[in-house]
Amino acid sequence: MRPARPPGWPPAVPPPEVDGWEGRAVGWLFDLCPPDLRAHEVLRRHPRVLAYVAHRQVDAALAAVADAVANARHDLRDAVPPEALAESLAALQSEQARLAAARRSVGLVEEALAGIRYRPRL
Repeated sequence: MRPARPPGWPPAVPPPEVDGWEGRAVGWLFDLCPPDLRAHEVLRRHPRVLAYVAHRQVDAALAAVADAVANARHDLRDAVPPEALAESLAALQSEQARLAAARRSVGLVEEALAGIRYRPRL
């Protein structure tokens, strides 16, 4: 039987029942953080701390994009043509959706690192 993944589990990370999943989770979590954080071995040794930091990084990015969406029309109205603004807003809204999904995925990995396991309902 194949281990179950909860909805929103990151595709790049095997479920916790698979040997080596934690190492893959660490790599995926680092990908959500600024590259310079990889230099801090403590984050690799303590994946729950890394997940904590990654969660906050994603939240901060989501807040920044939400702020950009909220203010772009006003702030850029005289700086770019209307079609560029519309295209930019569409890109930012797409990024908002990606970050919201990443936030859910980070939360699921955080729970798994804390020992909480997903059990599918029948």
